[in-house]
Amino acid sequence: MPTTGSKEKLRYFEKTHAYRENISAILRREELELTAIKKDSANASIKRLGLADEMANVASNYIVLSNVSESILGQRNAEALNDGRKALYKAVIYLEEVVSSLVDAPYSDYKDKLEEIASFDAKRRYYFVSKLGLCIQLLKDGFGDNTKWKWAFVELEGRYAAGVKNLINLKNAMANTDPRSPDYEPTIRHLQLIKKLLMQAADRYREKYELSTNRVDDFKQGINFLGSLRRLHVLLGDRDDAETVKKKYEIWSAKLETDMKRMEAQKKA
Repeated sequence: MPTTGSKEKLRYFEKTHAYRENISAILRREELELTAIKKDSANASIKRLGLADEMANVASNYIVLSNVSESILGQRNAEALNDGRKALYKAVIYLEEVVSSLVDAPYSDYKDKLEEIASFDAKRRYYFVSKLGLCIQLLKDGFGDNTKWKWAFVELEGRYAAGVKNLINLKNAMANTDPRSPDYEPTIRHLQLIKKLLMQAADRYREKYELSTNRVDDFKQGINFLGSLRRLHVLLGDRDDAETVKKKYEIWSAKLETDMKRMEAQKKA
């Protein structure tokens, strides 16, 4: 907590009391729900989606704590922001437990998981992923551009992107892109979001590789996201987009191969 006058601190705690109570209440509910899931696995996937949503609520409250701190005390609450980051990781992990963390994989590899959440309709799915994405962006904004977590967010956003992609029911997606479908609007918006996030994740992993880690695994993950995006375009019949992504995939793959050969030569030198 920032060091400042006792009057400002008191005002801060008064302003944030309700939000801290909200966090405690949600975390208590989480414990109870996890205990219930252990005792009875019926509807476990739906319950985990509920927990993911609750963790987004926790993160939102932590973001407010930091915003109020900045307003009253003159600086961000780093502890609250870090706790918010942990809450969003938990949200993504719960989502992965429901729909898998697969990036570039055929729909058949995880479709069985989606059958367990058939009652979670298209509108609720899109609302949930939009809310989670907004929380991630607000948390990033809270940390600022110079945060030490800059590159760590690449992984969080990448895992979020994969979860958003895996949550949509691609079996029904083509039918739901018909304007006459009652699920037309949320399906179209969800697909648009997936395309945006997969390309963004690919570019961010490439950026992380080039500007930070120089780790081959990061570049490979970026290429995996391109592969996933191309797979989606092919499935949806977006031929031109699929071809554009394919070309980018091939260029990146060729560069990775060149870089790996250069690294190997440097090791032997």
